[in-house]
Amino acid sequence: MSVSIDITGLPPERIRVVPSPLAELGMALHALSEPAHHPGLQGWTTSVSTRLDACLADRLCEADFLWRTTFSDVFTPSAGMPGRRTPPGATLAEELDLLDKLSDEQFVDAALEFTCQSTYAGRTVNRLDDPRARERALDLAATRGVQQVRFTKRLLDDPPAIRAWLRELLRECEEAFFADVWARVQHQLAADARHKTELMRRKGLREALASVSASVALDEAGRTVTVDKLTEGHTATGDGALTLVPTSLGWPHLWVLHREGWQPSIMYPVSSPGLAAPPSVEELTLRMSALAHPVRMRLCRHLARGAYTTSELSDAHGMSAPEISRHLSVLKKAGLITTRRHGRYVQHQLDLSVVSRLGGDFIEGVLR
Repeated sequence: MSVSIDITGLPPERIRVVPSPLAELGMALHALSEPAHHPGLQGWTTSVSTRLDACLADRLCEADFLWRTTFSDVFTPSAGMPGRRTPPGATLAEELDLLDKLSDEQFVDAALEFTCQSTYAGRTVNRLDDPRARERALDLAATRGVQQVRFTKRLLDDPPAIRAWLRELLRECEEAFFADVWARVQHQLAADARHKTELMRRKGLREALASVSASVALDEAGRTVTVDKLTEGHTATGDGALTLVPTSLGWPHLWVLHREGWQPSIMYPVSSPGLAAPPSVEELTLRMSALAHPVRMRLCRHLARGAYTTSELSDAHGMSAPEISRHLSVLKKAGLITTRRHGRYVQHQLDLSVVSRLGGDFIEGVLR
């Protein structure tokens, strides 16, 4: 599974790496609402949460579905600008101005993504004009609770009013905590953007994407960027642009904007060693499937304690050597065991370092 971006014919100058203060604010709000996703930010999230004004905290809860379970495209309004070539703004104020330039239909569509529609990338109806689509959005909102129903009704009745409300809420967040965050991280993000840009100039896009994440790759023909994720999606830059957005608060998320008609974007975490070589979705599936078999689980009990030959495992488990070999082959293909030659014997042992990371790899994979 993956999200692919067709960049056929895209000039190199329209592939840029640009920090976004509004996107970083969105990541900050997500970390505050889902601290378990970001254990490395626990000190910061606790500090901000404890000193946050109660009134502001209550108002953040009114629209937290924009950043809690996902990352709404309202935080990347530059991608929705006509021509699909507009870069993120240099300041939060500039990006909030871009938010004002989205059409009401774009704003509503982005604000209700995932929670009040069944698909992300494609959209076939306008909830502002189609009563049936509006009713469907409200039905889906009802499954999320009264609070979201209330917000969705307000949004569908008066998009400009909700947009103004959201803009003021984000501005208050800047005053309350985000100005300090941005002052701390903007130089790091700018430095990373310069590094990736220079890498792209000297060694090409493939090397630059590899430095973004091992989960991002360019095909041999140089026409398709693929992001390894537990979802399927496809978009194309056309005559627009591709934007890479570094984030200091985003790990372990690797976010791809592939909304139809919007500029494709990839938001990636910087300075996150844990994401340097994440297992692919295929590797995760292979490892979990390998461990799901009861015989292989019993073999792992032996192999976790020491190195054993096929013959020893055959005797211990009352199975034939060929049967044991088949199970060992599955475990080895999944990268869960190591094999070494000791004299004329071949011994197998569980790779405890790989197995111990499996839970974290799974969480990272589904959150990526």
